[in-house]
Amino acid sequence: MLELEHATIGFAGIGVMGNGMVGNLIRSGYHVHVYSRTKSKAEKVIGLGAIWRDSVADLVEKANAVITMVGYPKDVEEIYLNDQGIIRHANPGTVLVDMTTSSPSLAKRIYEEATKRRLYSLDAPVSGGDIGAREATLSIMVGGDREVFEAVRPVFLAMGKNIVHQGAAGSGQHTKMCNQIAIASNMIGVCEALVYARRSGLDPITVLKSIETGAAGSWSLSNLGPRIINHDFDPGFYVKHFIKDMRIALQSAKEMGLETPGLSLAESLYGQLAEMGEGESGTQALYKLIDS
Repeated sequence: MLELEHATIGFAGIGVMGNGMVGNLIRSGYHVHVYSRTKSKAEKVIGLGAIWRDSVADLVEKANAVITMVGYPKDVEEIYLNDQGIIRHANPGTVLVDMTTSSPSLAKRIYEEATKRRLYSLDAPVSGGDIGAREATLSIMVGGDREVFEAVRPVFLAMGKNIVHQGAAGSGQHTKMCNQIAIASNMIGVCEALVYARRSGLDPITVLKSIETGAAGSWSLSNLGPRIINHDFDPGFYVKHFIKDMRIALQSAKEMGLETPGLSLAESLYGQLAEMGEGESGTQALYKLIDS
């Protein structure tokens, strides 16, 4: 029976999201070892007590569970499946949890390879952005064996609140695609509404008070709307990563024979935004394109 309540956790990928997630794991009493391609990004969590490791092999050496939060599916594939990767070096019985938004088919492949080496694997992408990572309120969507999910639940509870087992391997990633599809069209509406409010002579702050609690309400409107009004386009979630997610969703939809016109439009608009040099901005920077 897996027992991870007092686990030593290896965490790979210390960025906007990883910093908050590792901080909350430490505050919940877990011993956390960290690795990232750029050590300077981990300085904050090292200051909180995380132990730095110089390689993936070092990271997994003493870990009961390994969590990854990297950038792109190619990064996920590399860190798990290459000769220097996690699956090659993790000890039998280790639980592997990829929290990157990645390809459902890759999640299934990692699960299969992990099982061959007597490792456990979950795909567990998240939603909630930097705020959710910092405040431990992430929504966590999990694919994999239920008994493994139940064992890892205490770890998830240190980072999030809405934690749902969605089904077999790959199901977490498919659920995240649903999440990103819903956000994609919604972000267009949020940005168009705020541009409209300003150009019509209304006070956007006052407009937000009226519409965010009605039928138009959404997480993006309530959390990113104020940032837009304050001209704060710093990333809670990068434009470049959102484009990556939308392209994964478009490919998965194509494989199912599904047309997604709203998603296609959003991907096109965000592509234009990236061409304007906004790839490192937050997703709310779509406002700039619509207002141009």
